[in-house]
Parts: sequence; C-alpha cells; structure tokens
Amino acid sequence: MSDGNRTIIDLPQMPKMPKLPTGALRLILPAAVVIFLAVSSFYQVDPEEVGVIMRFGKFVSITDPGLHLKLPFGIDRVFKVPVQRQLKQEFGFRTIRADVRSEFRPAEGESNMLTGDLNAAVVEWVVQYRVDNPYNYLFRVRDVEGTLRDLSEAVMREVVGDRTVDEVLTVGRQEVADLVEQSLQVLCTQYETGIKIEQVVLQDVTPPDPVKPSFNEVNQAEQQRETLINQAQSEYNKVIFRAQGEAQQTIEQAEGYAIDRVNRAEGEANRFQALYGEYRKAPQVTRKRIYLETLNDVLPRMGSKIIVDDDLTGILPLLNLQAAPARADGGGS
Repeated sequence: MSDGNRTIIDLPQMPKMPKLPTGALRLILPAAVVIFLAVSSFYQVDPEEVGVIMRFGKFVSITDPGLHLKLPFGIDRVFKVPVQRQLKQEFGFRTIRADVRSEFRPAEGESNMLTGDLNAAVVEWVVQYRVDNPYNYLFRVRDVEGTLRDLSEAVMREVVGDRTVDEVLTVGRQEVADLVEQSLQVLCTQYETGIKIEQVVLQDVTPPDPVKPSFNEVNQAEQQRETLINQAQSEYNKVIFRAQGEAQQTIEQAEGYAIDRVNRAEGEANRFQALYGEYRKAPQVTRKRIYLETLNDVLPRMGSKIIVDDDLTGILPLLNLQAAPARADGGGS
C-alpha cells in the first residue's frame, strides 16, 4: 500500500508460541537435570580398552573394561585407550580399502632410500604395535603417532644405509626388519611413548622404476652365473666322489688281500708248529708217516718208474706199475 512518497508493506504476523504451564516447567527442568546427571555419571569401557580418568585436568586412575561411575558435569573426563588392539602404521603406501582385493596408494617420498653402497631402493614396510602404558601414551608425548612415524622412518633409513642393496633386496631383509624392530623399541622406551613394538614387516623392497630393467638384467646374469657354478660343482662332485669311491674300493681290496695272506701264513705256521710238536713226541714214526704220505702224493703223478736195488749188479727190468694187477686165477696170456 502507498501513502504519498512512502510505501508501506504489510508483513504477515508470526504465530504466537504456546506458553507452557508453570507446573510443566517445574517438572521438565528437574527431569532434564536428572537425565543429564545420570548420563554424565556413567561410562562404558569396551573389552579391548581401558579408561584413563582425569579430574580437573589431573590424572586419577585407570579403569578396566565394563560400566563405571564418574563425577558428573565435566569434573571427571574419561579417555579410552585401546590397549588390546594391534595398531599399525604403513610406510611407502597407504591401504585405501582392505578386503578380498585390497587397494593401496603409493607414498614414494618416505620409501625412497639410499643404501650403503650408494644405490637407491624403494622400501615399503609396516610397523605393528600396541599401547602398553596408557598414561605415557596420552600425556608423555604431545603427538605420539607422529613421533612414532618419525622414529620409524629414521631407524629404517639408518639400518638400510648400513647395508648394500643386494642385502636389502634379498638375503638381508629379515635381518633388517629385526634390527629396526629392536632399535625402534629402544627409542620408544626412551621417549616414554607407552608403545610396545610387536613386529616390523618389510612389505616390498624394489629398485626404483628408472633402473628396474638394468637391475633385472644384472639379476638374470647373476642367476645364470650361479646356475653354471652349480652345474660345474655337480660335475665335480660326481667325478671326484666316483674316483674317491674307486680308490677306497682298491684300498679295501688290498687290505683284504693282505689280511687273507697274513691269516693263511699264520695258519700254515700254526699247522707247522702243531706238526713239529707231534714230531718231537715220536720222530721216527712221524718221519716215516711223512715219507709215506709224500710218496703217496708224488708217485701217482710220475710217468715211467725205474726201481734200483743197491744189492743188484744190473738194472732191474722196467716195471709197468700203472698196469692192472694180474688175475688171481692165473688167467691171461
């Protein structure tokens, strides 16, 4: 609506708020105070946590899991610390989604390192830890998580910088992880972080992308060299062991022959000693028996025999000792 040079705008009137009865206010306010008092007086601590109680900013106590009472209206403050949960920090990568097919995001700035032989390496690792002192964890260090990251990176760079790139990439990985775990625990104890290092795992250790082709060629050449060395060693072992076996066999045969000859000689000597003992008991009988045994062994192998009698003046006729004896009935011509 217009009034000369002035324009008057009619605004809609706001609805009036209903007024609560005075009796209702007297009931609602005490009820709200009671509810707030009840809510602020109880707190729940999960099974894997402990509660750290602060009263007017001063540490009072540590409570175990369960339902507990505290002073209301902000007099007591509760800080819940997961002491039974294993925590971890990732270096060189970040886990975006962890499920059947985990997704990772690289963080190259903290993973590029220089080894002791002045070679570059990309080291990705995980530090697994838990809180073993809630008070130190909350109040002794201002930023305990950031401090742990700085300590982990410093210790890893120090350990990697004392070793060659081959040790870090291959045979020395477990040694590096163990040494980092021990050194990091010492620093965490000195800084009173309240953290216990459970494990340090080298997730992946690779050369930087620009030098990967050359590094792979070097590895292939080293593998070929090791293969040829192993083949030569196998042939060497085959020939040497065979020659050693043959030599040992010859030695054992010679030793066996020597033992056999010695045993035979000792047996003959013992037999001669026994025979000589019997000979000494009856020399004539033994001499005659030996003479007869010798003739019995020699005469069958002789051809023609000539028997000479010392009492005869002429040579006896040749006797055919090998001929069959004459018949008893006098037959024959």
